[in-house]
Amino acid sequence: MHALLRGWVLCWAMLPLLAVAELRLLTEQAPPTSFLRDGQPEGYAVEVVRELIRRTGSQARIELLPWTRAYFLAKSEADTGLFSVVRTAEREALFQWVGPILQGATRFYSLKSSKLRIDSLEDAARAGTLALPKQWYTYETLQRMGFTNLYGVPSSRQMVTMLKHGRVKLIATEDLTLREELASGGLTPDQVQPHLAFMRSDYYIVFSPQTAPALVERWRGELDGMRRDGSLEGILQRWLPAARGR
Repeated sequence: MHALLRGWVLCWAMLPLLAVAELRLLTEQAPPTSFLRDGQPEGYAVEVVRELIRRTGSQARIELLPWTRAYFLAKSEADTGLFSVVRTAEREALFQWVGPILQGATRFYSLKSSKLRIDSLEDAARAGTLALPKQWYTYETLQRMGFTNLYGVPSSRQMVTMLKHGRVKLIATEDLTLREELASGGLTPDQVQPHLAFMRSDYYIVFSPQTAPALVERWRGELDGMRRDGSLEGILQRWLPAARGR
C-alpha cells in the first residue's frame, strides 16, 4: 500500500478513539457550588456540568481535588477541565473558556460584636489584620491593591476560625459560599457584619489548551442552549435563588 494511503487509513482508524476520549473534569470543595455528598459530587456547578456532559454526549468523570492540584492539571493535561474559575486577565491565555455560569460579589466581613465600620477600601486596609486563603484570587487582588494587613492562611475554615476567636479583624469572601464557609469555622451569618462589596467575579468552566478546540466550542454552544431554554436559570434557582446567573 502506498505510504500516503496507509497514513490516511491510520488516521481514519484513530477517529473513533479520539471521539471517545474521556474528559477529566475537576472541581474543589466549595459548597453550594461543588461538594461531596455521600461520596458523590453535588452542587450548582456540578449539576450544570452534568447537564453539559449529557447534551454534548461527552464521556467524562467529575473529581474533587485540592484547588492547587486541580488548577495545575487543568493547565497542563489534555482532555482536562476545571470549574468554577474566575476569569481574569492573568489567566486568559492559560485556558479555553466556557461561560460564564455564575456571578458572585466579594465583601469584607467582621464580627458584629467588633462594631467595625468599613465604608471604603482605605478603611479595610487600616482596620487591622485581614485573613484570607493565600491561594485565593481575592488575596492576589488585595495584595496588588497595596494592602499590607493581609494574613495568608491555608483554608477558608482557618480564616473563619481566626475571625471567631478574635485573632483577626476582617475576612473577605463571596456571597455565594458565605454560609457554608462560616459554618465550617463555627459561625453563622447573623454573627457577622457585611461591609462593602469590592469585587464582582464571573465564574467559568475552563479546559486546558491541549483539549480539542472543537469539543470546547461544542460545550459553549450547549451552554448557550441552556440559557435560551431556561434550564440554566432553573438549576440556579434550585441551588442559589439569590444569586445572579449569566
